[in-house]
Amino acid sequence: MGKYDEVFRRSISDPEGFWGEAAENIDWYKKWDKVLDDSNKPIYRWFSGAEMNTCYNAVDRHVEKGRGDQTAIIYDSPVTDTIQKITYRELLDKVSKFAGVLKSLGVSKGDTIIIYMPMVPQAAIAMLACARLGAVHSVVFGGFAPHELAIRIDDAKPKVIVTASGAIEGKKLIEYKPMVNKAIEIAKHKPDKCVVYQRPIVKADMVDGRDHDWDDVIANAEPAQCVPVQATDPLYILYTSGTTGTPKGIVRDNGGHAVALRWSFENIYNVKPGEVYWSASDVGWVVGHSYIIYGPLLTGCTTIIFEGKPVGTPDPGAFWRVISEHGAKVLFTAPTAFRAIKRDDPDGEYLKKYDLSGFKYLFLAGERLDPDTYHWASKLLNRPVIDHWWQTETGWPITANCMGIEEFSIKPGSSTKPVPGFDVQILNNDGNPVEAGTEGLVAVKLPLPPGTLPTLWQAEQRFLESYINPFPGYYFTSDGGYIDEDGYVYVMGRVDDVINVAGHRLSTGEMEEIIATHKDVAECAVFGVEDGLKGQVPVGLVVLKTGIDKGEEELQQDLVKMIRGEIGAIACFKQAVIVKRLPKTRSGKILRGTMRKIADSKKYSVPSTIDDPAILDEVKEALKKMGYAKENV
Repeated sequence: MGKYDEVFRRSISDPEGFWGEAAENIDWYKKWDKVLDDSNKPIYRWFSGAEMNTCYNAVDRHVEKGRGDQTAIIYDSPVTDTIQKITYRELLDKVSKFAGVLKSLGVSKGDTIIIYMPMVPQAAIAMLACARLGAVHSVVFGGFAPHELAIRIDDAKPKVIVTASGAIEGKKLIEYKPMVNKAIEIAKHKPDKCVVYQRPIVKADMVDGRDHDWDDVIANAEPAQCVPVQATDPLYILYTSGTTGTPKGIVRDNGGHAVALRWSFENIYNVKPGEVYWSASDVGWVVGHSYIIYGPLLTGCTTIIFEGKPVGTPDPGAFWRVISEHGAKVLFTAPTAFRAIKRDDPDGEYLKKYDLSGFKYLFLAGERLDPDTYHWASKLLNRPVIDHWWQTETGWPITANCMGIEEFSIKPGSSTKPVPGFDVQILNNDGNPVEAGTEGLVAVKLPLPPGTLPTLWQAEQRFLESYINPFPGYYFTSDGGYIDEDGYVYVMGRVDDVINVAGHRLSTGEMEEIIATHKDVAECAVFGVEDGLKGQVPVGLVVLKTGIDKGEEELQQDLVKMIRGEIGAIACFKQAVIVKRLPKTRSGKILRGTMRKIADSKKYSVPSTIDDPAILDEVKEALKKMGYAKENV
């Protein structure tokens, strides 16, 4: 039995012993009465009866144990030409003072705060200050439309909103304050106060009596101490899109979250205290919460807050510069970022300018890593390129190549094996496990490990209906996939990304993998559209590599031939069209569901998370060329 097998089996057979030991890496005011509380199945709670403070574990204890002069945060902003380094001692001062600001505005344990901020250190400071007081933060991606922000205000009912005057997205200046004002005007719930961080790039107008300037209030603040909270008390709410159009408020508790993230750092990412870790994401997403802010700081690492893009700020070498300049051991980002780099610099010329000798691992998540991008990145970097899979709901990886336990050989297309604590099963439609190699529904046997969602914010019934009731005894991921004979997990995409062509269930993810291997293709999306004869047929949207000028008809013939050769005529893949770009969320997920509705001439709404709504108009025109998208609403 290898080390991974030993660790994994113990995590499933003795979860209380396993996670009780892991919890020794967290400082507690009071130890737990029970590691795993299963008295209210299927709602499980971890470390019930324990008391701790997440901010203390992320900041104070490192200063007390001699890490005060170590850099905690490197802020790297190519869009404002700024690099700033903040030590743990400086971070403690800033966080305790901003906690004092919130306290002076009437915030206390259990209150909610909405944080609507760009990628600046003040976002991290605000999050940690909330945790310090035992307040519950809800970070809303900076730049979300007022209507979407208002929905979250009404659900979370914040006492205070913390925001900034604006941000630069690529080369575009986005003013935040007018959107905050509009959201408050729309919302039924009216926050008592707003704290506004005025950035040099744009000045925000202030509302007398409600709005407070960050610099003014922090200058006069009395530092606040950490407030002990129950391990089972909520740390934050993070909203994710729901199928009904109403966002779901994912709840993360304090104790289990700290234990899981601290364990994951050394066991999944193989990163030790004192090392530099970079997650190129945004604080508005779960990756930002787990692996820009809390995970690195709970471990005592140096984390990088990057306000830029993989390309265009200023060029496709942006990531290599940051890794080289700051000595990052690990980069964690989305596959879409690497597809953008591959599109603009297919031969990796920009990489040659930088010294990456201290760089050990590239981790990718957020969307399925197609084998072509994997091979390109692996060959370019000559380092492990690790696809790992997780969700906003779980808060940390479900499957991964756990580099700190035992390194496995990589199978392109697989996110390797279940992470200890996650008993991953493939089920059929009746909820019964299927044989190895058989595709089905991906589920995780209960209980989920610490750090995962215990429930939804003030919506326990919706939690049960969405995640537990479909297959009692399991957490339903809404993804499809299979596990091979070696135990490697293949997640093929959301269940609705499996299409039914003349009675045959086919994976659009598999078709995308094939198309992505074409030498001229930078990125693609395949989705099923309605067909009167076959039920559904697949269509493809393709983005070409920079500098490629290829005729659409020639490309379509190539792709049809490739899919016919790999899957067969059964796939019925006959149509592909070239587009300049694909519609995505700001976190990099391709909006296949929205494109499918457009193609089928069904009513659709523009997702609040979309990177650029104008792309949908381009997609609609492309689909019209193929005979679809006739009567969109």
